[in-house]
Amino acid sequence: MSIQHAVSVDDLRRLARSRLPRAVFDFIDGGATDELTLKANQLDFESIRLRPRFLRDVSKIELGTDILGKPAAAPLVIGPTGLATLVWPDGECLLAQTAARAGIPFTLSTGAGNTIEEVSAVSDGRRWFQLYVFKDRSLTESMIARAAQAGYDALVLTVDVPVIGKRDRDRHNGFTIPLRWSTRSILDFALHPEWCLQMWRQGMPRLRNFDAARGAADAQSHAALMNSQLDASLTWEVIAWLRQRWKGALLVKGVLCLDDALRAADHGADAVIISNHGGRQIDGVSSSIRALQQWGTQASARVPLMVDGGFRRGGDIVKALALGARAVLLGRPTLYGVAAAGAPGAARCLDILLEEMRITMAHLGVQRASDISRDCLDID
Repeated sequence: MSIQHAVSVDDLRRLARSRLPRAVFDFIDGGATDELTLKANQLDFESIRLRPRFLRDVSKIELGTDILGKPAAAPLVIGPTGLATLVWPDGECLLAQTAARAGIPFTLSTGAGNTIEEVSAVSDGRRWFQLYVFKDRSLTESMIARAAQAGYDALVLTVDVPVIGKRDRDRHNGFTIPLRWSTRSILDFALHPEWCLQMWRQGMPRLRNFDAARGAADAQSHAALMNSQLDASLTWEVIAWLRQRWKGALLVKGVLCLDDALRAADHGADAVIISNHGGRQIDGVSSSIRALQQWGTQASARVPLMVDGGFRRGGDIVKALALGARAVLLGRPTLYGVAAAGAPGAARCLDILLEEMRITMAHLGVQRASDISRDCLDID
């Protein structure tokens, strides 16, 4: 199947799976331990029913909205995914350019394969930077300063990784950064010559934002440094610390309960992103959409809400907006797209989801994304 014949995110996932070595695909596709939360992120959309309304003028569907007070062509954000360069050369740069052309923000991961400055140089769109606050605060401060200097307009503080989760797929595959050479991996790579050639030309992917860090000279030390620097002692006071160093918008990502959303609002967050990290860090917790459904109305009165996790259809996005989310962050979907075919694959992913959103809205009798509300759902 070619990229032109992909009609769903699942089609893009299949193309990505066929093109990537198994260990690499499992790294981007897998979740923690038994992957119950990974599955729930998608399955829980099934229990939310839409309420169609007809004989309304839906000849023109408008997806435009505002995100954090600035216009966006759709209520979407390309969310942070680490090491996109592992699936396609300059993966983060391609995703940022795709987002800019689509008129939506792009979020660069701390653990990206392209640097803060490289992404800024190739994209004139809105750029957000996803941040971990490290034990070595000077390392964090340097990244904040670099993001500000490069014109990023929002900082996405990720709070749901006090420690690295356990991903069984990665352990079974012997997946490491840098990639470990073994008889099995060499055979796996040999069966995917296009990917191998691209990686040979690009060089071994590494966490490039750590290039300037003391003692981090190569891919192995980059990964070891990042993992060792995760700070399990962080408390809510870190938001005040960040406010002293960052003048732009500040979002808190990784919230799953009402109390934490309200605490984020009390401490001055500009928005909260409901997320379980794509089911990659801890298993057996609520899906993101279920959390939004359960307490989103209460929290949205205090702080703008966004959400990620499990979105595979435009109808899923409409459901989240109906439950009170201001925008949806896309992680794996656009990563599958870029893994399948580079920039055209990422663009194809957005085209598919936007088309499905328009079709869904037309059947709900809603002209504008800003008019999507709980009335669009068949719930009590």
